[in-house]
Amino acid sequence: MPELPEVETTRRGIAPHVEGREIVEVIVRQRSLRVPVPGDLESTLIGARFGGVSRRAKYLLLPLVERTLLWHLGMSGSLRIARVGDQPKKHDHVDVVFEGGNILRYHDPRRFGFVDWLAGDVESDIRLARLGPEPLSPDFDGRRLYRLSRGRRAAVKTFIMDNAVVVGVGNIYATEALFMAGIDPRRAAGRVSLERFECLADAIKTVLAAAITQGGTTLRDFVSGSGEPGYFAQRLNVYGRGGQPCRYCGLELRQIVLGQRASVFCAVCQT
Repeated sequence: MPELPEVETTRRGIAPHVEGREIVEVIVRQRSLRVPVPGDLESTLIGARFGGVSRRAKYLLLPLVERTLLWHLGMSGSLRIARVGDQPKKHDHVDVVFEGGNILRYHDPRRFGFVDWLAGDVESDIRLARLGPEPLSPDFDGRRLYRLSRGRRAAVKTFIMDNAVVVGVGNIYATEALFMAGIDPRRAAGRVSLERFECLADAIKTVLAAAITQGGTTLRDFVSGSGEPGYFAQRLNVYGRGGQPCRYCGLELRQIVLGQRASVFCAVCQT
């Protein structure tokens, strides 16, 4: 599933090719996505221009003058730049064609993503209104984690993956950040000290920033807006390495299930 770094990589990849350019055609090949494609998508977009493309959590926001398009990649979706004449593939569901020949093309084999109009603004749309802060923003730090965790019995990994606590810390990056901070993912969130939460917040920022710099993590179908795969997977210390030796102490990494997600950790380096 594309996580925050993958979505941010997509945003950076598509923005220079779609911002300020007139839309001349919209082709919808499949309207039955997780949310049905709006019936007025074509009539509203043709002749319009997108402003600055932004991101909130794992949602991409493409603004027009009076409305904003909300795009979510789901579990297997990708947005990339194609050119007029590039033949669509089997699961290319939506094309937004711009003056000059660029196409913003949405590909989604599982159809769990969607494109829809933002309901009001970011603060009022029910899909966005209750989200926590962005992990790379000043609003997110160890003090916030410590304050919200008091009395919480949930595992710390499950806690930091809660979008009401902080957005965009998915399974891959939660696993890696907990390893970097030396915290056992099974530990109850309410039993983690302020000092350790400050280390964890710093680790989350470091891991996500590095993943964005590297272009995301190549897992299954993810590619960036330019069609290139991510490369952060080459740097993973624990995720997906259950049964292999820890890169630091040599102990065999353990793999368990937390919150219905696979979780890998080192019993020596993480306590």
